[in-house]
Amino acid sequence: MNKTKKIDVIIPTYHPDEKLERCLRMLKRQTIQPQRILLINTEEEFFHSKVFPTLKQGEIVHITKPEFDHGGTRNQAARMCDGEIMILLTQDAIPADEYLIENLLKPFEDEEVCAAYGRQMADKKDNPIEAYTRIFNYPKESRIKSKKDLPELGIKTFFCSNVCAAYRKSEYDALGGFPLHTIFNEDMIFASRLIEEGKKIAYVADAKVWHWHNYTAKEQLKRNFDLAVSQVDAGGLFTKVKSESEGIRLVKMTLLHFIKKGQFHYIPKIITQNGAKYIGYRLGKSYKKLPKKWILKISLNPWYWK
Repeated sequence: MNKTKKIDVIIPTYHPDEKLERCLRMLKRQTIQPQRILLINTEEEFFHSKVFPTLKQGEIVHITKPEFDHGGTRNQAARMCDGEIMILLTQDAIPADEYLIENLLKPFEDEEVCAAYGRQMADKKDNPIEAYTRIFNYPKESRIKSKKDLPELGIKTFFCSNVCAAYRKSEYDALGGFPLHTIFNEDMIFASRLIEEGKKIAYVADAKVWHWHNYTAKEQLKRNFDLAVSQVDAGGLFTKVKSESEGIRLVKMTLLHFIKKGQFHYIPKIITQNGAKYIGYRLGKSYKKLPKKWILKISLNPWYWK
């Protein structure tokens, strides 16, 4: 069934580096090949890929930085695609093997599944803390989520990430695509609308990508500020479920993990970074009460407020 489906891959890029090269090389090795790999790149002068010209199904569209919008830019790319399934990746998401697309498509055999997202992994040597915390959001067990899971899973019911996600194009079009002018988090906002409509979202543990960041505490604060802003502005299910309890549980599990391993030197970093996340999140939840000059300093995306 999957082999007969028309698949499009969309990757927004900006200042792409060697991670994009590795991502494209792995896409060339996939057991199921997409009909199109569309890169929508911000600022042509910064695009220098040696691999991209070798992709037979590769296409590229260049836009300017003022034209970029987290939801709108992806919608622009989606309008150029006619596949039944649309796969979104980020430029720093590297498929872990040649079965990424094949595994990501499997849940769509259930007609009620309208979105699926893969498992993100981090290198233990490069960032041991994130390698562990990834397991919390991206466990080894797959799961299909629907509206009935809201009491148990809360906000994680509609957790989804465009780092590595796939969407049923017909349902994506029916709901009008990703929201426009979002600070970011367009993936979860769209996923929450799918859940509200009674559709299903699949987490596919076998669809694996290498993807992680080495954020500073300051960057964590800014990122979580913007995350909370996106939830406040989106409304809907975000106003009906709580996410703080999940964050607290993650911090406790992480601390316990490294204490049991005797790696006490990681404890200050865990506390500092998660403290910054919490402060950023709480500030973002109350951003409408903050002075504009504060918001511009706290936000990771000051362009959003101009």
